[in-house]
Amino acid sequence: MDGKGDWHKVALVLKLYDSASGMARELELREPGRCSLYVCGPTVYDFPHLGHGRYALVFDVLRRYLEFSGLEVDFVSNITDVDDKIIERAAREGSSETEVAYEWELRWWEAMDALGIKRPTQTPHATQYVTPMVELVGRLMDQGKAYATSDGVYLDVSTVPDYGLLAGQPLEDLRSGARVEANEEKRSPLDFALWKFAKAGDPSWPSPFGDGRPGWHTECVVMSLDLLGDGFDLHGGGLDLKFPHHENERAQAVAQGRSFARHWVHNGWVVVEGEKMSKSLGNFTSLTDLLDKADARAYRLLVLRSHYRSPIEVTADTIGDAERGLARLDSFGRRFGDLGDGAVDEIALEAFRAAMDDDLDSPRALAGIFDLVSRANAAADEGDASAEILARSVLRELEALGIYLPLSAETAIDDLSASLMQRRDAARAAKDWASADSLRGELEALGWVVEDSAEGTKVRPA
Repeated sequence: MDGKGDWHKVALVLKLYDSASGMARELELREPGRCSLYVCGPTVYDFPHLGHGRYALVFDVLRRYLEFSGLEVDFVSNITDVDDKIIERAAREGSSETEVAYEWELRWWEAMDALGIKRPTQTPHATQYVTPMVELVGRLMDQGKAYATSDGVYLDVSTVPDYGLLAGQPLEDLRSGARVEANEEKRSPLDFALWKFAKAGDPSWPSPFGDGRPGWHTECVVMSLDLLGDGFDLHGGGLDLKFPHHENERAQAVAQGRSFARHWVHNGWVVVEGEKMSKSLGNFTSLTDLLDKADARAYRLLVLRSHYRSPIEVTADTIGDAERGLARLDSFGRRFGDLGDGAVDEIALEAFRAAMDDDLDSPRALAGIFDLVSRANAAADEGDASAEILARSVLRELEALGIYLPLSAETAIDDLSASLMQRRDAARAAKDWASADSLRGELEALGWVVEDSAEGTKVRPA
């Protein structure tokens, strides 16, 4: 087909591994032509680490591929702006919880923008949803499915018939293996807090059952059902969230008699010498540090080289290898330039779609792309007219994965845009994140995609 309008928009037959059923199954949409997707977002109290970067990239690629396939995507990802860690940091720094959350959310978006992550359709904040969370807890108490102790309100998980679905274990097995907690008032060690009663100096909100703040598991179930509705298509996040966080979200919906996510997707960990990377283990590397030292696209390429459910190890060697692969793609981009709309290689496109439809098999899709690069270069060397068709296929498929290449024709940057870029670099150097974010918005309003690099702000046409 010619043009970019319809050649990639065919019936979606995407199969994704579903954590609830334990098997890959076709993504069945609630509404034809539209996908509703909820991904758990960050707790904003520190720099994002590489694991955060990986899950953001995985679901950015999924979203882009859904849009590449012609779907409209309602993508919701929350911001947890009230949490023990935020409270602890505010106390340590002598600031307020609001100030901590505001500062670190700006840092979060700066890192996401540098990675080329598309902003979610909606980014609800936990503090905006306290009232409906109070209402949810009240309903569960009225139904006899939640109970109060001296420190909060807990869900009685024995009232949820299939509790443990995402963990793949029945309730009794989970209970026998659960850690015994200090709170002896809990009916079961698996029961979890829906509402935490206020402690001196902590932020709190009024409720009929006592002033306090919501438990972490409650915010996502309230926000996802409010913004996406019952039976939304897909819920995602890192493997570490599958149990208990996602199970506890699901349990609250089931306890109310509401249908929750139809499909569950979880990505694998980032590991260091075979061990999961996390802040609690003290082995995390700041994503910001990586982005200061390497091309952000190299991390995307590294993530794509492994299946999203497999662990990946991020080291100087693995990033260096990804950068060499990226250099090959950049050389290809400079050779062929912006080819615009036109014919593509249908067989190559079908192979790309077959790989991505098979549980987002990005390593196989990338292998096909690099094969196309070789074929396009060889055809161009021989003066074969098929070179542009092959090259256009490469660029379109990379675009579906969120990888953009420098093109042979340099884009002129007008004086106003150049001035905004300089002012933004100065704001970032002064750690004036609010101004830097505002200047990014001005550049985007002028039609630029804004990227951060070790050399400063870079722009390319949107």
